[in-house]
Amino acid sequence: MTQLTLISNNRCFNGEQRYYTHQSSVTNSEMSFSIYLPDEAVAGKTCPAILYLSGLTCSPDNVTHKAHFQQKCSELGMIFIAPDTSPKGDNIANDERYFVGQGASYYVDATEQPWAESFKMHSYIADEFYDLIRSQFAISSVGITGHSMGGHGAIMFGFKYPSKFISVSAIAPVCVASESDWGKAAFSEYFGEQTEQEMPWSQFDAAKVVEEAGKQYPLILVDQGAADNFYIDGYLRPEALQQACQKVEQPLTLRYHAGFDHSYYFIQTVIEDHIVHHYNAALTHG
Repeated sequence: MTQLTLISNNRCFNGEQRYYTHQSSVTNSEMSFSIYLPDEAVAGKTCPAILYLSGLTCSPDNVTHKAHFQQKCSELGMIFIAPDTSPKGDNIANDERYFVGQGASYYVDATEQPWAESFKMHSYIADEFYDLIRSQFAISSVGITGHSMGGHGAIMFGFKYPSKFISVSAIAPVCVASESDWGKAAFSEYFGEQTEQEMPWSQFDAAKVVEEAGKQYPLILVDQGAADNFYIDGYLRPEALQQACQKVEQPLTLRYHAGFDHSYYFIQTVIEDHIVHHYNAALTHG
């Protein structure tokens, strides 16, 4: 069994906010994550969990410190888990651009050097980390959510692995990563250049994954700030996700919020709705 190292443990509402590190055989590096355990889980009772994937440049700190999810999770008895966005450290490949390299994994497995050595975040999340949290904590089921790049990841993982995740939601997700300037820059590094005939990058687009997987969930929830500059500039494209869901008859609640941007102030505003969304799915899942 993988050895976890407890870094910190703070009392928060009726539960504990913890940080752990562990050595990953997939990323060949030390990885960190935060986990909020309501008192029921601390006592060993199985509880439903939410896996939250963070966006570009983020670490587990961003959502843990800024999203204010702990009180609602405490009330409902929900576990909330936030892994890192990529392997990090002096010996890990990096790039001066914020949308490539450390903090910008896009939750894919790189095939090109120097990235292929450690940038295996798809396998890390879907296999190693998923198995780790299920084996180490009292978890009855797992729903998945995320913000921006993490929203892309949440939808991608949810529809690629519906047997692992009982529910899916996202906040301001990147829905067509391969067509955004961010994704083009990152994927050309991680996978090499592509031709129009090959189009291998599109297999990681949230909208494409939904279209190929078909209906998997009773409902998915997506929130988008209407004053989000990245949305306005075409980086996010929730309309592509909506079209994919309509095509395969996947129920989707897509909400636009006037005046809200891409920041954690928006995440604070909608996070409780996402927690309830996953809580209700867990109740139905039994």
